Amino acid sequence: LDESGISNDLRNVFQSIKRVATSDTVKHLVAGGVAGAVSRTIVSPLERMKILFQVQGPEPANFQGVIPTLRKMWTDEGFLGFMRGNGTNVIRIVPYSAVQFASYEQFKKLLMDPTKNDLDTPRRLAAGALAGLTSVACTYPLDIVRTRLSIQSAQVANTIEAQAALPGIWQTMIIIYTKEGGIAGLYRGLGPTLTGVAPYVALNFQAYEVLRTYLTPPGETSPSVYRKLLCGALAGTFAQTVTYPLDVLRRRMQVTQMASVSYKYSSTWDGAKKIIKQEGVRGLYKGMVPNYLKVAPAISISFVVYEHCKQFLIGKKTTAGM
Repeated sequence: LDESGISNDLRNVFQSIKRVATSDTVKHLVAGGVAGAVSRTIVSPLERMKILFQVQGPEPANFQGVIPTLRKMWTDEGFLGFMRGNGTNVIRIVPYSAVQFASYEQFKKLLMDPTKNDLDTPRRLAAGALAGLTSVACTYPLDIVRTRLSIQSAQVANTIEAQAALPGIWQTMIIIYTKEGGIAGLYRGLGPTLTGVAPYVALNFQAYEVLRTYLTPPGETSPSVYRKLLCGALAGTFAQTVTYPLDVLRRRMQVTQMASVSYKYSSTWDGAKKIIKQEGVRGLYKGMVPNYLKVAPAISISFVVYEHCKQFLIGKKTTAGM
């Protein structure tokens, strides 16, 4: 590009775009997006199985046990059954993960004590909670669509015609918008999501960084890939265990307006009371086993891919911390 003939205004715009494109924030967004897409695609079968378990009400369950459910998914829908809803999930998780990681980096800077080189525990928890709230608010409608796509194919006849007639991402979003209250329908279940995601993300980042510090060998600035995987797995498992009932409530609220769903909840609190009354406390932990199987590889892969992408894009100056 010959800039000699470009006016000063256009040249300034060009330079501004160039500075933004090469900024650390954009690189954090890219690294976070790649990390989310890779990790969620790898664990897609377990993610869909968890959702199928979570949305089953008090009636006799169609899906029971990890191996029988995986077998049923394969028998009924083939390989696509394992990946059902993953396209929407990737479309959602790329901006979700990108915003989460990038906003976490920004909140860390905003909350950093100028006299220190790292955040203390309360500030790191606050940075993680704010990052989680920011990412959810930006991408929540896609989360509802992802849940609907994950379960609707399991509720129709196993024929090519029936599966082909199922609505896609855009159609599902339009159906929710036009038949379930407009914008409010696209954000149904946001309450328990925000309530759960703030402590979940906060605990996740805090546990990861603490474990990362302990598992970094003396004299090194970063642990090995295997130790990072272990840090991510332990951090994710701990955070999910604490906040899991809110995840079940989120899924139930996302599908409660579907005609094929037997339970109807007027609010999050109403849903919690009915689940405990009809299904016991165990109802709030449906899908916990596949969730445990999913969360360790998903979180560990996400952190490792993010750190390596960030190091590649920004350079070794960032390897000393998340």
